[in-house]
This record gives sequence, structure tokens and C-alpha cells, in this order.
Amino acid sequence: MATEDDQMDLFSAIAVNPKPAAAPDPNFDPELIPTSAKVPVLPGTYGSMEEMSLHCNRCHRCDLGATRTYAVVGRGNPQAPILIVGEGPGQNEDETGLPFVGKAGQLLDKILESVKLTEADVFICNIVKCRPPGNRTPTQDEMDACRPYLLEQIRMVDPQIILLSGASAVRGLIGDKRGITKIRGEWIEWEGRLCMPVFHPAYLLRNPSREKGSPKWLMWQDIQAVRTKLDQLQQASADAD
Repeated sequence: MATEDDQMDLFSAIAVNPKPAAAPDPNFDPELIPTSAKVPVLPGTYGSMEEMSLHCNRCHRCDLGATRTYAVVGRGNPQAPILIVGEGPGQNEDETGLPFVGKAGQLLDKILESVKLTEADVFICNIVKCRPPGNRTPTQDEMDACRPYLLEQIRMVDPQIILLSGASAVRGLIGDKRGITKIRGEWIEWEGRLCMPVFHPAYLLRNPSREKGSPKWLMWQDIQAVRTKLDQLQQASADAD
């Protein structure tokens, strides 16, 4: 399993080649983005995760900025075929500036490794970049304020598959308010991309049973389906070449 140093090295070392975007409005001042959720984040505002991180770490588009230690932008390969979106940073993430580095993150890494997915295959981020106090669920206003940053991440990574880890990630990105137990494992097309809602690793830690039909058993079915779908997409791309 990659160490935290490895994750940071990988995060900083890989260049991003984002999709080209339309020329911005000449009256648009990107320096106003961190000041208010009313300021739009136009597609193409950022050329790299590092550039976006500068704004995130001084952002006050919602109240979460007042209590953060670090904004948590992401880790992994910013050109990965799979983007994983979680709920929000916890204490460990707030202290390190990296997502999914606590017990839930360790379990997520093991889940990925079980189907031979590596750091090169995924980029991991959250629906909100700052820790909600007490690790509470992000509010709709907080998710809405941070969503433009996530949309820029999706544009830059340009993933083939998006995994939505937990109900907040589903609601925050695609607006589906159904419970995660009702939609996990379902392929959903959003903005021309394949998305799959899956259980959050923290939920799996609270439900350790591996019996058939248990959350962990269902997660095993889902991650195998993701691996199969990725192989199919990559084979189709290779055949097209």
C-alpha cells in the first residue's frame, strides 16, 4: 500500500492536461472565487489541482473555511480513469490535507487493491474540501458552495468512471436523494459519464459482517463490477485506436 509520502509525491508529480475550455469572460476576476459562493467558477478556471488548492486553502464560500486546518483537494493520479468522490474530510484529513487517510481510507485502499486498482488508476476527492465540525454531514448549502470546485476536478481529470462514495456524494453531485442502500451498485449516466454509487468505507467499518447480502459483501460485488467496466472501456478504446 502506498505511504502518505508516496501519495503526496504522486499528487505533486503528475502533470494535468485538462480539457480545453471556452475563453473566460474578460470581466471575470478569478481572485474573487474564494470570497463568496455567489461568484461563479467558470469551466477552465484552473489548470492544475495545485492551482485550485491555492484558492481552496483561502476559501470562504461557506462557513467551513473558518474552522479548517487545511483544505483537502485530493490524492492520486489527476489523469486517472476513475474518480472517487467521498463526503468530506475527517480529522486526519484536515490535519494532513489529504483525503481518505484514516481508517476509512485504509479500508478504501484495500478494497481497490482487491481488484488490482492502484494509485495510478484513481483520483480521490470529496464533495466538500473542508472538514465539517464534528465530522457531521455537509449541509446542502456547503455542498453547493463547493460543487464548482468538484466540477473543475472532473473536467481536469476527465475520468471514465466516477464512484460516489456515500449518500452525500450522490446528492451533492448528481442531486439524487435516494438512500445509498437503494441505489448502490447502479450505473447512472451523468453528463455523459458513468457513475456508480457505493457504500462509504466508514459505513463498512460499522458493519463488519462479510455474510452474503451484508454491506461488505455488496461492496465486493460493486468493486468487481467497476473493475470489469473499466476493462471493457479500456479495451473498447484500444480497439478504436
